[in-house]
Amino acid sequence: MTSEITLFVNPTAGRGRGARAAQPAASALRAAGFSVRTVLGENPDDALTRARAAVEGGTGALVAVGGDGMAHLALQAVAGTRTPLGLIAVGTGNDFARALGLPVRDPAGAGRVVAEALKGARLRDIDLGRVDGGSWFGTVLASGFDSRVNDRGNRMRWPAGRFKYDLAMLAELAAFKPFPYRITLDDGEVREVEATLVAVGNGSSYGGGMKICAGADLTDGLFDITVVGDCSRGALLRVFPKVYKGTHLDHPKVTVHRAAKIELAADGITGYADGEPLGPLPLIAECIRGAVRIAGP
Repeated sequence: MTSEITLFVNPTAGRGRGARAAQPAASALRAAGFSVRTVLGENPDDALTRARAAVEGGTGALVAVGGDGMAHLALQAVAGTRTPLGLIAVGTGNDFARALGLPVRDPAGAGRVVAEALKGARLRDIDLGRVDGGSWFGTVLASGFDSRVNDRGNRMRWPAGRFKYDLAMLAELAAFKPFPYRITLDDGEVREVEATLVAVGNGSSYGGGMKICAGADLTDGLFDITVVGDCSRGALLRVFPKVYKGTHLDHPKVTVHRAAKIELAADGITGYADGEPLGPLPLIAECIRGAVRIAGP
């Protein structure tokens, strides 16, 4: 592996933590003997173009500095290649880094872990989800109530930060009703269900530690698909706090399926993966074994 690696930085992640984190992360990598080149972008499309150029140019690794959104962008550049991905997780949620056992909001420590993994060739291949043969994701594809909350929160200009999504959740609860879904697993029969949400987990959590797909395994070649059925508003309020411990899976309205492929259809629902909007359903997601090489523990 070449000693030149690429630091892929989102300066706005975590309200500016991305910019502050780049320096200690780069210092840790340089201290381990690597030559570090930093890539920024004027916007996400420009940043991705530059990251892909670095990968195609033979960089020894792509090390993303930011949150789950930056990790998601980096996946689009390295998935399906043998270029290792490192993560310096300094965003708001950091669910992908947690799933990988990497340090969170400790850029110097994460830099050291990534450097040690690269130097010792301690690399591992993990699965990724792929949507409609295009966009890759590492954690969870969300649809339903949670994606409606995202839709509303993204439209709100005030307040800033996570409180905006708390308000969006309250607003969506006021208008809440289950959605009619059509779900097809591994090209089997179409299942028509009334559901509050359907979450397709390559990783186990989203939203900063909400273990919606608590049993998901990044290396088994299968999604864990959590279907929260036709809950009442009151039942949803009782079940939702349990998501942080993963104990919601015991609720009678919750079912879990395992499949390598899922087709999801529902009217008026946007799909989100790694917290990033994919577009309206229907969509098809496939779990791709060993799609990305990770530098980490």
